[in-house]
Amino acid sequence: MSSFTTINPATGTPLRSWQYWDEAQIEAGLALATTTQRRWRHTTFAKRSAVLHAIAKALAESGEALAHTMTLEMGKPIGEARREVQKCAWVCRFYADHAAEMLSPQTVEAAAPVNEVHFAPLGVVFSVMPWNFPAWQVFRFAAPAWMAGNAVVMKHAPNTFGTAAALASLCAGAGLPDGLLVDARVDLPQVPDIIADRRIAAVTVTGSDRAGRAVAQTAGSHLKKCVLELGGSDPFIVLDDADLDAAVEAAVASRCLNNGQSCIAAKRFFVESAVYEPFVSALTNGMNALKVGDPLQPQVQLGPLARPDLCALLTRQVRDTLAAGAHALCGGVPDLEGGAFYPPTVLVDIPPDTPAADEELFGPVASVWQVPHEQEAIARANASRFGLSASVWTRSPDRARQLAAQLESGGVFVNQSSYSDPRLPFGGIKDSGYGRELGVFGIREFVNVKTISLR
Repeated sequence: MSSFTTINPATGTPLRSWQYWDEAQIEAGLALATTTQRRWRHTTFAKRSAVLHAIAKALAESGEALAHTMTLEMGKPIGEARREVQKCAWVCRFYADHAAEMLSPQTVEAAAPVNEVHFAPLGVVFSVMPWNFPAWQVFRFAAPAWMAGNAVVMKHAPNTFGTAAALASLCAGAGLPDGLLVDARVDLPQVPDIIADRRIAAVTVTGSDRAGRAVAQTAGSHLKKCVLELGGSDPFIVLDDADLDAAVEAAVASRCLNNGQSCIAAKRFFVESAVYEPFVSALTNGMNALKVGDPLQPQVQLGPLARPDLCALLTRQVRDTLAAGAHALCGGVPDLEGGAFYPPTVLVDIPPDTPAADEELFGPVASVWQVPHEQEAIARANASRFGLSASVWTRSPDRARQLAAQLESGGVFVNQSSYSDPRLPFGGIKDSGYGRELGVFGIREFVNVKTISLR
């Protein structure tokens, strides 16, 4: 049986060794989830709501240990980790309060006298979860899945196995029935067989487009529903009438959120010529002003990347972009002495067909282009295989709506950074995946939309 050792990316210190599950443990987990879900699907919304409110209370009151574990395992600043825990509590409360209405039967006029649309649970959903928001990504999927009557078997990222265990323990302590969240510590080669298992009704993945393609191929071959929330290279468009101070502040915060490791963060900045110089100057100053260091210290704004190999990948991407003719106004060279730290970086004069132009840079690197007019900004923004979200900065609401309609993405945020909110659908198009999480559309992804017609 193989094992995995989690490592503190800020220091390189080993944290704990975890054993991957064997076939017998996987079988026991699937059996437990199936048995529990068959009972859970018949509980009332009031019962489910009470459990989710108890989980939210536990997160709100005793989530400090969970936040600390996240920071140790993947390096996010402790303040961000604490806010992530509170956001998890929010999504639990939101669905606890609104799921019954979202899934209430609907009446439709048709040929028969009585026609209703009901929303029934699918069963056991297998979730492949990422390391970058290791608590939030779980709860934003699991909270609506539980309220819809489903059970969850979770494969978390190995480098955040401790976080997965902590949140599973917290949920159990709050009264979540055993089997509704199975923390399956499995390795990638074990995933196809789990997806193929007849007891798995559907699959959800948050991760890279490479991981999404692999899971979607397996799920499709077994006719399993799946939702894919994959990577992004989100455009951040600054027009000549933008509030530059607000745009720069948001640009720095978005690009460096979670140490620059957020799929929905602004990554490609397209700035109209009239405001390009002041924007780039202020952006560079803002990036240079960030405090980098130990993410457990509350004043630190930027910690390490989550793993050394991720730092090595980002280093190669920036190096290759610079070698092709781009320039770094700050950063661009990592400190290779201790920890997986990468400096805040601003790239300009970026040629086409370079990593900064074509790939997702998962770290605190802002890639900036000067554009002559808004249509050029739209064209460049859409010239990407990704389509998760976009941000547009202008003082004109009419101009913003016209541009938003032309952007190829799952969401457009005007005069604000892209973000996720339990009340709004979240997801992308193109290589950013398909399906939606959150809002009413999210809870309806993993239900059977059943027509009942009576004559």
